[in-house]
Amino acid sequence: MVMEINLGDVVRLKKKHPCGSYEWQVVRLGADIGIKCLKCQRRVLLRRSTFERRVKEFILKGK
Repeated sequence: MVMEINLGDVVRLKKKHPCGSYEWQVVRLGADIGIKCLKCQRRVLLRRSTFERRVKEFILKGK
């Protein structure tokens, strides 16, 4: 089953970023998912399969 992901979604990941935040915003879609840390603004690219495993919950749904 494919997870429905949209630009602007805010997600909580299972592990925290080194800056201490768990919340990320989706900024790029495709085979790779681009996410941005909401605390330090760091951008990271993850494979879609990795992203889907790491998501704990959706905080806010985008468009």
